[in-house]
Amino acid sequence: MARQLPLDKDSILAEAAEGGTLAAAEDVAFLRLLFVNVVLVGQPGAPGWVLVDAGIGGMAGRIRRAAAERFGEDRPPAAIILTHGHFDHVGSAAELAAGWDVPVYAHPLEMPYLDGRSAYPPPDPTVGGGAMAWLSPLYPRGPVDLRPRLHALPEDGGVPGLPGWRWLHTPGHSVGHVSLWREADRTLIAGDAFVTTTSESAYASAVQEPALHGPPQYYTHDWQAAAASVARLAPLEPERVVPGHGRAMQGEAMRAALHRLADAFTELAVPPDGRYVAAPRRAEDGSAYTPP
Repeated sequence: MARQLPLDKDSILAEAAEGGTLAAAEDVAFLRLLFVNVVLVGQPGAPGWVLVDAGIGGMAGRIRRAAAERFGEDRPPAAIILTHGHFDHVGSAAELAAGWDVPVYAHPLEMPYLDGRSAYPPPDPTVGGGAMAWLSPLYPRGPVDLRPRLHALPEDGGVPGLPGWRWLHTPGHSVGHVSLWREADRTLIAGDAFVTTTSESAYASAVQEPALHGPPQYYTHDWQAAAASVARLAPLEPERVVPGHGRAMQGEAMRAALHRLADAFTELAVPPDGRYVAAPRRAEDGSAYTPP
């Protein structure tokens, strides 16, 4: 199992908000769905909000209820933004997008997993040493088909529906993984570029002791790219981070841990062996894409 970077409880950023969500900023709340987070971005009670990721399948009703309590009934989001298309981030996207009649945006390199063309590479249950890793061959790996609502994120880095935010290409965990960044208050929605729980362990995912980790090992297909992505995010010096898995974190101790992860990524995050350590799957040579 990868080494972790423990954080003290003062680094936890989570206050009660509407609809069972937890507040990371005045206009950023997240909802924990079993072991994964979805993020609702927008001022409470106001229209024009955005949903980031869509959790596992079967959670559309819970997401809709949380959104209604936070923003009001009959106020759909302007868009759904996907950090990537793994089953635990896209599971309820089709139902939500159809019910709300809203567009779904993702990075162009993630499109084959989201428009029916490709399944993800197989997970690697031999890395991580926990139940979530061992069970990973049973997880859905697509493809899903979100057409005709699926669109590519704008080339200029803007985020539809979220002025002041930018998307950053942070591949490794998947070839089209993105994180979202707001410079004004240094808020980072990290997706699975790094996480704050031991995502390979079912127990750790439930308890969520605060600690910084690399991306979930069993579903990361390019460790060199994953290292480069963390190295890109650390110099941003985020004040607060909302990850795809684990608690939201804030402050100096979190930033120090993120720099430590970037500086010692191979030691701290990369498994000593495994399917993709020496044989990454990449978009450039087509190896990331598997016909359905």
